[in-house]
Amino acid sequence: MSLEPSADPAADRRANYDYRSDDIDRPALVADLEAVVDCEVRGDSYSRQLYATDASAYELTPIAVSFPESTADVAGILEYCGAREIPVLPRGGGTSLAGQTVNRAVVLDFTRHMDEIRGIDPEGRTATVRPGTILGTLNEALEPHDLKFAPDPAWGDKSAIGGAIGNNSTGAHSLQYGKTDAYIEAVEAVLADGTVTRFGEITREEVGERADPNGDLEARIYAEVERILAEDADRIADTYPDLKRNVSGYNLDRLVAEARGEALPGGEETGEPGTVNLARLLAGSEGTLAVITEATVSLEPVPETKAVSLLCYRDLHEAMEDVEPILAHDPAAVEVLDDVLLDLARDTAEFGPVTEALPEGTNAVLLVEFYAADADHGKAQVAGLLADRVPSATPAGEPADDAPESDGEPLALAALEAYDAPERAKLWKLRKSGLPILLSRTTDAKHISFIEDTAIPPANLPEFVERFEAILEAHDTYASFYAHAGPGVLHVRPLVNSKTEVGLEQLHGIADDVTDLVVELGGSVSGEHGDGRARTQWNRKRYGDDLWETFQDLKTAFDPDWILNPGQVVFREAEPTDLRENLRFDPDYEFDAGFEPTLEWDNDNGMQGMVELCHGCGGCRGEQSTTGGVMCPTYRASHEEITATRGRANALRGAMSGDLDPDEAVSDEFVEEVMDLCIGCKGCAIDCPSEVDMAKLKAEVTHEYHERNGASIRDRLFANVGTLSKWGSRLAPLSNVLPKLPGARTALEAVVGIDSDRPLPTFRAKTFRDWFHERGGCRVSEAEATRKAVLYPDTYTNYSHPAAGKAAVRVLEAAGVHVAVPNDLGDTGRPAFSKGFLEKARETARENVTALAPRVADGWDVVVIEPSDAVMFQSDYLDLLGSDAAERLAGGTYGVCEYLDTFRLDEGIAFDERAATDELVYHGHCHQQSVAKDHHAVGVLRRAGYAVDPLDSGCCGMAGSFGYESEHASMSDAIAEILYEQVEDSPGGRVVAPGASCRTQLENRPDATEEPPTPIEVVADALE
Repeated sequence: MSLEPSADPAADRRANYDYRSDDIDRPALVADLEAVVDCEVRGDSYSRQLYATDASAYELTPIAVSFPESTADVAGILEYCGAREIPVLPRGGGTSLAGQTVNRAVVLDFTRHMDEIRGIDPEGRTATVRPGTILGTLNEALEPHDLKFAPDPAWGDKSAIGGAIGNNSTGAHSLQYGKTDAYIEAVEAVLADGTVTRFGEITREEVGERADPNGDLEARIYAEVERILAEDADRIADTYPDLKRNVSGYNLDRLVAEARGEALPGGEETGEPGTVNLARLLAGSEGTLAVITEATVSLEPVPETKAVSLLCYRDLHEAMEDVEPILAHDPAAVEVLDDVLLDLARDTAEFGPVTEALPEGTNAVLLVEFYAADADHGKAQVAGLLADRVPSATPAGEPADDAPESDGEPLALAALEAYDAPERAKLWKLRKSGLPILLSRTTDAKHISFIEDTAIPPANLPEFVERFEAILEAHDTYASFYAHAGPGVLHVRPLVNSKTEVGLEQLHGIADDVTDLVVELGGSVSGEHGDGRARTQWNRKRYGDDLWETFQDLKTAFDPDWILNPGQVVFREAEPTDLRENLRFDPDYEFDAGFEPTLEWDNDNGMQGMVELCHGCGGCRGEQSTTGGVMCPTYRASHEEITATRGRANALRGAMSGDLDPDEAVSDEFVEEVMDLCIGCKGCAIDCPSEVDMAKLKAEVTHEYHERNGASIRDRLFANVGTLSKWGSRLAPLSNVLPKLPGARTALEAVVGIDSDRPLPTFRAKTFRDWFHERGGCRVSEAEATRKAVLYPDTYTNYSHPAAGKAAVRVLEAAGVHVAVPNDLGDTGRPAFSKGFLEKARETARENVTALAPRVADGWDVVVIEPSDAVMFQSDYLDLLGSDAAERLAGGTYGVCEYLDTFRLDEGIAFDERAATDELVYHGHCHQQSVAKDHHAVGVLRRAGYAVDPLDSGCCGMAGSFGYESEHASMSDAIAEILYEQVEDSPGGRVVAPGASCRTQLENRPDATEEPPTPIEVVADALE
């Protein structure tokens, strides 16, 4: 099919580009686009599937995906697509909750290349950035100047500035800072026909001078703006809600207020009358008016300090009654958490201790934060609040002079106070704890975002909550209430099963009823997350027919053929947007994995529930330097969506739900392109808000792939590394010499695929097990011991690094522990599990459980030096066996430093203060982090007398066999570079790491002189 315009261009466009169907000559389209731009354009099914979803409940496969590198690329794509009426969708981090970043369109992913900070002006308090710049990255760059981009959406460390402008984002501190539009000074934008222009502050006279309804596209835009200001200004001022937080519809209230020099809702001043800023008109337009390619934004000073109080209430209704009185104290944030989320938090190990501090009868809390000039000022602000709201409390400071008088009976039961950063962080983390638990449901019914950010005048919150609850009850469901009570934006996610017709009617019925309630109470259908597919249809009801037509006219002026993200904010009557369409899960959705799972899945809906669990927030796309944490190391190194947990989850769900070809999940291409670069770090099991366990899913898929297609020699070798290591030890030193012979490594890479540049393990002729039994076993008798432990001789410790085992014995003996080292156990099954040989791993697990679980029942502890092997016992055996005996072994197994720390065994050890003089830089193992056990070593090292700087680091990139595989060597090195930079940025000191892979990788650092020691070796060095 030719893509050249015919004599009748309109007919040609309709014939070739019916974007509502999939009948497009996609290869020709991609080739044509790549011929007019310098950037990459993709039309393959995998890439399109990766961009079919965002953080919302919606899914719509795009026409193609592009990765622009310059404004010229964007202009070229828009000029080409505009001439053919092909829709175009600008996209940042894909973190939108209303579905505005999914569409049947050519996607522009700005986060790959157009993500640089173009300049920072500390004196003028501005920054100029590309649209793909992540907010967290910008704020990190601003830290040396004590400045920040003020709006703080919850996913700011994954959200792009272009998306923040498109959604007119804000966050928990909107009481202080307002929305993104207040900080947009100017933008470079590409119009629908490819015209590149700039928008910024302009006088009314200049608007009129540039306006021409019969001129070019830019002139017609100015003509429509002039018409709106002349004809619709009063209607806009009268109809828009009097709210600080309204991001529904186009940003016309700000346009009118600026032109008139009037204050905006919430009190924000707009300056002298007679000027407008058209850059701010694009805020909240969701990419439907123009495509921003550069933005200059204003900045705010970072507050000197903060103070937090957590007020406790008997129920949500009393908390809502207290919001307006609290606002009189001028807080920076007022956040709410209801009984549903408090109950969920009480059941978690992380937040349980915080909830225990709440007085009995607490079923709702308000977190109130103040910005302060210094600590005393912060304490005085809290004191003023508590004197007003909780008179029985003992304030930490004198009330502020301007503290308002109490306006009636206090409703709060009590309050917690926090002034230093760690204590404040605990309370904020409690506030943020509920949503991840809500999103961890693997049932068909899920807490869906579709009316989760309505905005209501705070004075109306009590009535709103009561009537909202009645609406939910009438539709036979429930929800939790949380988030931004101060500006009246409660996040409410009803539990709905959209896979049923009943669920679809619940979605529509609840949204319709809530919209009526919002209109009646003077609110907005969206106070934070935008219109998108979830709320666009309600804008007509909220603003009326006249302003709805104004929205349509403005859209047409900017985008005559409606190619820019069509269907969002406003729609054509012939193509209405309905929140029930294009859902990720609907009554037509079907799931078929194509095989029976091998592992135990104890969640609802089993493996299917896990495949469907990713809700798309993009947490796996965080920048290492900004977010820390474990996941997702391959994305951090490559910035490819397919290497993030979200990308893999979307592709896997697509393969198992019919969006891709049948049996695609176990095809060569899928396993190699999608699953292969998951390195099994298990970071998603803890860092993903929904706890998507991609490592476990990969094991299932890889196992089924082996069953159908067989396995490579290399995979079988690595799966049997325990046996190889045993023979390597028996044949040492010959086994260590052979790989060093000329040509040996080249041949090994050519035949097996093991990277020739990667150092191989060194085998010891005398194993750790041999050493232990030759010395006569433990020197602490069982009778005199405080505890007794089986020290498991893992493969690496036993055959390659006995020094760690010897050190563990010395330290455990010094702690009064009777140690036994078994002779008859092989490896843990970790290598086989990691390579997808699940039956082999299960057999090994069964043998070890049979041998060790009875010892645990008899009062023995199992202690493991190698972290991945410890986690194998603690976690993966439950997936392989799911038996009571496996649970018993899991509960009785500890990493060696975890063991010392858990029972405080090291507190009885005499350490030599002169020996422990090193400063240490500690890199924890990703598997330990995945089960929240990486902190134990830090505590033990510090009590041994060392100064320790624990890195907030992710996987090192070796990941067992991954770094040895020749096709993965470059990725392994790229991940390692992230860790190396963190080591270089640390205060300095000796590097310590518990994992064999980690130490191998760290030994390759350019300035490294030796392999780092394990923590237990360093502890042993400090023994008196």
